[in-house]
Amino acid sequence: MSFLGFWRRHYRDIPRVRHILMVASRNGFGHLVEQTGLQRFVSVGMRFLAFRKPPPMVHPLGAPERLRIMFEDLGPTFIKLGQVLACRPDLLPLEYARELAKLTDSVAPFPFPEAREIIESDLNAGLDELFSRFDVVPVAAASIAQVHSAALPDGREVMVKVQRPNIDRIIERDTSILSGIAALLDTHVRELQPYNLPGIVDEFARTIGRELDFYIEGSNAQRLRRNFEAGDVLVIPEIYPDLSSRRVLVMERIEGIRIDDVDGIVRRGHDRKEITKKGAGAFFKMVFQDGLFHADPHPGNIFVLADGRIGLVDFGIMGRVTEENMEHFANVLLALADHDYDSLARQYVNLGFVSEETVDIEKFQRGLRDDLEELLEPYYTMKVGQIDFGVYVDRVSRILSRHKLRLPQNLYLMDKALITLEGLLKQLDPEFNYFEAAQPYVEDLIRKRHQPARMLRRARKSLAAMNDAVIDLPRQARSALGKLLRGDVGVKLHHEGLHHLIRDLDKASNRLSFSIITAAIIVASSIIIHSGLGQKIFDLPVLGLAGYVIAGLFGIWILIGILRSGQL
Repeated sequence: MSFLGFWRRHYRDIPRVRHILMVASRNGFGHLVEQTGLQRFVSVGMRFLAFRKPPPMVHPLGAPERLRIMFEDLGPTFIKLGQVLACRPDLLPLEYARELAKLTDSVAPFPFPEAREIIESDLNAGLDELFSRFDVVPVAAASIAQVHSAALPDGREVMVKVQRPNIDRIIERDTSILSGIAALLDTHVRELQPYNLPGIVDEFARTIGRELDFYIEGSNAQRLRRNFEAGDVLVIPEIYPDLSSRRVLVMERIEGIRIDDVDGIVRRGHDRKEITKKGAGAFFKMVFQDGLFHADPHPGNIFVLADGRIGLVDFGIMGRVTEENMEHFANVLLALADHDYDSLARQYVNLGFVSEETVDIEKFQRGLRDDLEELLEPYYTMKVGQIDFGVYVDRVSRILSRHKLRLPQNLYLMDKALITLEGLLKQLDPEFNYFEAAQPYVEDLIRKRHQPARMLRRARKSLAAMNDAVIDLPRQARSALGKLLRGDVGVKLHHEGLHHLIRDLDKASNRLSFSIITAAIIVASSIIIHSGLGQKIFDLPVLGLAGYVIAGLFGIWILIGILRSGQL
């Protein structure tokens, strides 16, 4: 995208664009704004004060911290973007993902009259008709919605989640601006191209779009509730579809002690080890049996109920594990048990996908195999209790990131959820170990892999895929031959770094034009002074003196620009 294209697309959003650019520059990213040409959205005076070269190495905060602060300053859309990126260490360096994981979206609530208007408008009834009691002060407020306590006419206690007014439009506007900025950065800042910024924004737009639709969240909760209704471990609140809409979600009220309130759990007489076992078991059932898991298990979403069961709320971010993923998990576990690092490397490649930069797949797998062996071999001499699951996952993620192996988002969501939950459960039981808790589910997963029905299903899928490929081959061959005969086959050339040359030429021509204008002002002012015409100050024509001052300012401006570019 060119600057002109960005201008045409976002000319109505100039105040917001200007605010984003100023916050970016204030946090040390002004040099990136300059490289895209977007500094033209900012006034000359503010540009002079704000945009500088990257902060020196002695800057008190590193780039990851400054990026987090910038996202916090820019509000809900950017906070949500940071939270999504925190789940994807394959898209950003690991230190950035870790820092962005600190982002929280606890914000001030919006006024009750606005919440009332949204509820009555979406549900086509008055608040007094819908609820016998409705607490005007929300119990929680986040960047997308806030939650109120209420009671239905029949006395059932519920929680009402209400979306912030116009948040969908705000996020749509910001996402559109982000998409344009990402395209400009991808074009003009070569060092950022490997991160595929436009792809990151596109993925974020899809993720946030699902979170804004409360119908989807309600459906997730209902499915999760069905998965656990036969057990006595996990409680999922009942959803009331007739009292819900895209912006309003009404669910059963669950009361309990937060999972991180260890003292409260002990005071109520609960067995900490038993609670830990239930929490881990519920999550492994979601991942290894049901294929649908809660991807945001932070302390505010998990409660210990009076009867010892665990309550779970907030189903906006869910992860899915396909049957194919489970097959690969089983293969990974078998390869680990057999010390078969060649097979392990193949399974990681099968789970994710290899970067386009990878040409020699065999060489790639050999390098990955060597790194995995070096990492994992020491674990075989440790006792299970000595293995820190979070550290293990972190190290594997580093290796995959170093080899530019990008795993699907659902698997990174699973890793993040597992690590977050492990930290919470270890507060309850310091001796808790994931590997021991997972063992029954892992054994069941491996057993299922060898079931005749599943093996037959895999064989059918493979035969169907092979059959489709054979049937489609003649059509593809005819299509390719037809294009060749019609002359539709062309050669696409890509100029590496040409945009940098264009930008440099553009800067040079602008400076030359400024220099010519400055010289013309000096010549014209000299002629006026020598003519002695017009009003005078210190016996010199005012117009001539003003011309010298303007020319002097222009000259200083040009000199500053040249010095800042480092190309004197």
